[in-house]
Amino acid sequence: EVQVVESGGGLVQAGGSLRLSCAVSGVTFDGVTLGWFRQAPGMKREEISCISTLDGATYYTDSVKGRFTISSDSVNSTVYLQMNDLKPEDTAVYHCAAAGYCSSDLYIIGGVGYWGQGTQVTVSS
Repeated sequence: EVQVVESGGGLVQAGGSLRLSCAVSGVTFDGVTLGWFRQAPGMKREEISCISTLDGATYYTDSVKGRFTISSDSVNSTVYLQMNDLKPEDTAVYHCAAAGYCSSDLYIIGGVGYWGQGTQVTVSS
């Protein structure tokens, strides 16, 4: 059984930091695209960052570049998202995904793959 479980969300003031973690089990960690997408109420899903475990390529959407950093730990089958200088517009439910395609300039999740229930991130002004 595949499991994707996020943790680390919470309430933080603008300018603060959070580190999200995602434990992945039941899939071969090496060779899969891992990433994060977020969804705010009434908004479309936004793919924000990914990492390719094949070649290490990483992608960030423009709104988080320079503030967020994605990393992976193949020993513990965990992917992280370090979020710094958080802004109120970062408020959303953040989901981890083991799915899609990742390169340095593109992240596509598509409809097939595995993702978790999400963790809420709330940034107050």
